[in-house]
Amino acid sequence: MAHPQIAAFARLADQNARPVRKIEGQKTLLGRTMHGLTYDEIHDEFTVPQQFAQAILTFQGGANGETAPLRVIQGSKTRLEAPDRVAVDAVNNEIYVPEGDKILVYDRMANGNVAPKRVIEGPDAGRGLDAVAIDPVNNLLIASAGGGGGDRGNGTRFLVFDRTANGNVKPKMTIRGPRAMGGPFAIYPPKKLILATNRPGGEVLAGDDSYLGAWSYEKSSDGAPLWTIGGPHGVLQMPRGVTLDVKNKSIIASDKRLNSVLTFHLPEMF
Repeated sequence: MAHPQIAAFARLADQNARPVRKIEGQKTLLGRTMHGLTYDEIHDEFTVPQQFAQAILTFQGGANGETAPLRVIQGSKTRLEAPDRVAVDAVNNEIYVPEGDKILVYDRMANGNVAPKRVIEGPDAGRGLDAVAIDPVNNLLIASAGGGGGDRGNGTRFLVFDRTANGNVKPKMTIRGPRAMGGPFAIYPPKKLILATNRPGGEVLAGDDSYLGAWSYEKSSDGAPLWTIGGPHGVLQMPRGVTLDVKNKSIIASDKRLNSVLTFHLPEMF
């Protein structure tokens, strides 16, 4: 039976490669369900939500073995309920946590039982907010809404807010995809691109028409992505997350059905 851990692999690892290090053990405070890990390249830290403990954990980038977190956001003042995903704005030193009908914003250095510094919530802000990404170049916050859970058939909406939005605020624009997002998404601020993994609609969780797509958040739009990786009879089956390796001009996606992490070299996007 698997136990809670975070495994780190060499960038060029392939096939059945062994991790170069693992973070595991009681002192880590990790839980079995971790769906959204984010890396802060500026401060060499990574942050992960702990759903069962209603907490946000931050570790040193080089953590290995049974290592305690550097900081833990947890307690009655935090308003955390079941954090599943997290985003870190390393430029403006903030942590963002989507919690269904709200987005909680904390200081990056927050530790202990601390209240959020801002909260986006209310009927105008949207419902079903399940992932978030921060664009510090254009000072924007992008949230996905409505694509997960029982709403899979209605497609994914990407809501674009000012980065410092607070309270019951309407999004500046909306980008709607044709199908449901499968997990956290990534953005590429220099070209205002959203990269999201998509799977079949309805109640189908996997299929060979699953794909990774790119949308622009230059302005509101509705419909198919600008381009895709995968699609009919493609390699992806149940994509769950995506991140960018900008330095090496690559896109990295995880696939739950394949139990794999796949890297695509796509220099033309960058």
